[in-house]
Amino acid sequence: MAGGRRLYAWGAALGGLMVVLAALTACAGPYQYYGGTGIHDTTAAEVAGGWENVEGTRVVLRKDGTALFEKLDGQDFDFEDGWRLSGTGTWQLADDDGGQAVRLALTARTRVESRSPTTATDTSASEPPSTYAWSFYVDRDQHDELRLFFFYGDPDIGNAYVMTRETGS
Repeated sequence: MAGGRRLYAWGAALGGLMVVLAALTACAGPYQYYGGTGIHDTTAAEVAGGWENVEGTRVVLRKDGTALFEKLDGQDFDFEDGWRLSGTGTWQLADDDGGQAVRLALTARTRVESRSPTTATDTSASEPPSTYAWSFYVDRDQHDELRLFFFYGDPDIGNAYVMTRETGS
């Protein structure tokens, strides 16, 4: 009978360990362990200029390190709040082991808009921030053109918010 209890105890311990491991990895979406694009050859002069996306967002990165934001959505889970921020701030090109990223900081909010009428009338939604920071990965498309992106929403889905060079820029 003692051998049966010991086997039961090992089975229970192993089962408990499996439950803990499953819980720890259940929310490990793509961006939580995304290593970056591996790009290290982009210059600040290349990144400077106008950027846009299909949702009407516009970002201007000036050569002096200042930035203009129009209708820029929140990153990660903040995207689900539905606000879109406009204003001014700063930017810098950063480089780490995984690749380069453009770090944006909104320092003066001038306008807040909503992505949809539902979020505009939702009284339970949190107040949009007066300052905010984004981190865009730097990547190149199949034509070697720069693009900037971050992940948004549920991390298990891996949605990417992509900015391309502004038309005519």
